[in-house]
Amino acid sequence: MTIAEIVARQRDYFLTDATKPVAFRTAALKRLQRGIVQHEANLLAALKQDLNKSDYEGYMTEVGLVLSELRFALKHIKKWTKPQKAPTPLTQFHARSFIIAEPYGVALIISPWNYPFQLSLEPLVGAIAAGNCAIVKPSEHAPHTSRVVAELIASCFPPQYITVIEGGQEQSEQLLTQKLDYIFFTGGIEVGKVVMEAASRNLTPVSLELGGKSPCIVDQTADLKIAARRLAFGKYLNAGQTCVAPDYLLVHHSVRTRFISFLKEALEDFFPDRNYANLPAIINDRHFDRLLGLIKDENILLGGRSDPQSRFIEPTVVGDVSPASPLMREEIMGPILPVMSFENLDEVIAIVRSMPQPLALYLFSSDRAAEKRILSSLSFGGGCINDTVIHLTSPHLGFGGVGDSGMGCYHGKYSFDTFTHYKSILKKSNWIDLSMRYHPYTASKSRLLRLFLK
Repeated sequence: MTIAEIVARQRDYFLTDATKPVAFRTAALKRLQRGIVQHEANLLAALKQDLNKSDYEGYMTEVGLVLSELRFALKHIKKWTKPQKAPTPLTQFHARSFIIAEPYGVALIISPWNYPFQLSLEPLVGAIAAGNCAIVKPSEHAPHTSRVVAELIASCFPPQYITVIEGGQEQSEQLLTQKLDYIFFTGGIEVGKVVMEAASRNLTPVSLELGGKSPCIVDQTADLKIAARRLAFGKYLNAGQTCVAPDYLLVHHSVRTRFISFLKEALEDFFPDRNYANLPAIINDRHFDRLLGLIKDENILLGGRSDPQSRFIEPTVVGDVSPASPLMREEIMGPILPVMSFENLDEVIAIVRSMPQPLALYLFSSDRAAEKRILSSLSFGGGCINDTVIHLTSPHLGFGGVGDSGMGCYHGKYSFDTFTHYKSILKKSNWIDLSMRYHPYTASKSRLLRLFLK
């Protein structure tokens, strides 16, 4: 079956209205929940094969997060789908107003390789809860996980409802030529531009979950030991291959030396005797070579070892980085942390503003004034105060970017909203019909009009 035929089959099924009843959506979410539990061992094994993720990290950052999202959606879906009452202005007397949540139709979800299960399934939870049909296109760079995702979805749903299309660039390009009702893309900025251009041809709405250089700021009032541990966690999770990983460190010059020592201590605690057996691998040779090229001729403070056979790069800290360094020109997406020092927040703001708006920002500080200034002066997708990365685990916080780091957001209710069109309705009564709006437009009507519309 061709991709065009797959899309047409899903559209035909959507137009039967079968996906719209709340009971149908709830049953589908529960089937997916059961399917994930049944396929858990295979999913964790696939993540190990593709990225060398340990079972612990695979469950914590992928399987567990999707199950949590499912539980949240199942708990709240009845409330989300109820028509919402809205006020009605006096000029429309007598009437009532309400808003209906309706699905877009056929949604396409294109996911990346770095969290190949989580970033395929979390958007799908929102698409199902909102009542859509969906096509999931996993990344070809994580082939084992892609295969298990396809098997999981096939075991839960008929293909006219939810299906997976595996493959590479050719399949993605074919999908983007189709008339779709929503496109949800997670990946890099350049491909995001291609997706948006393709979507514009059919006026298809999009969510773009991209990335960027997310700064981590540590000032002189921070709890340095805790900050070092939490920074190390967020940076070296998935070997740095996380779109919201701290991309570079801005640390106050007065605490720089102490902070680096605490960072070294944290890494020694995380990886005793430099045992990196549970550290994920770099996804492929191309990215491995790119990362090594970024640290060539740089001042390596910690780490720096690598093994091309296993695509391993040791957690690495690079000191005295120049804003003109190759490390500062692109998103790193690897276990390399460039360090820059600052003396005041004006410098920090200038550095961050000199680059495109990042997907995340992290500030470690005990100074309320500094916190207020950073939050009010800098634009970014989201972030944490005195932690890293964990903001994306909350179903109560929308997760998404701004500017070059993306558009739209999801997680929790925001996922439902993303895949939903809110249809506004005003229902007018027939027992009264004011003549003021009808011709002829007289002086007396004009006086009444101005009275109502002041």
